[in-house]
Amino acid sequence: MKKDFQAESVVYGCIKHITASDGLEHKHSNRRALLGLPSVESWSLVNREMFGLPELGCSNTETSTQVMHFGASYRGVEYEWKYWLEQFENLLRKMYWVSATVHLETELSGLHSFLFETCGNLHVPHQSEFNVRCEWARDPG
Repeated sequence: MKKDFQAESVVYGCIKHITASDGLEHKHSNRRALLGLPSVESWSLVNREMFGLPELGCSNTETSTQVMHFGASYRGVEYEWKYWLEQFENLLRKMYWVSATVHLETELSGLHSFLFETCGNLHVPHQSEFNVRCEWARDPG
């Protein structure tokens, strides 16, 4: 059987933000950032259709975690991974968040997990720095 060099890749994960007193403003800002992404029809690697839009309702508690999940299937995205990460990092620069996790599952090179962390307690749009680290696991089967 001939192996397809452009095998399917799946990317999924979530962006987390712990909201407090100004949480509704942060939630609205994050929602605007997600809605501002290009459409899947534009052939952008990171697009608004891959995200589940977060709820904006007020929470009964003082602190709650806003979870923005995403996922998409691609053909050989690992060959364009540098560009996917650039687009995702550009989105993160526009958002409030405390952590983000991206999982890349490929048939050719296993599972890669990318963990984005703020350099403080909170990433503030266009003001804070962040770090990323990668963990790799390969199915021995």
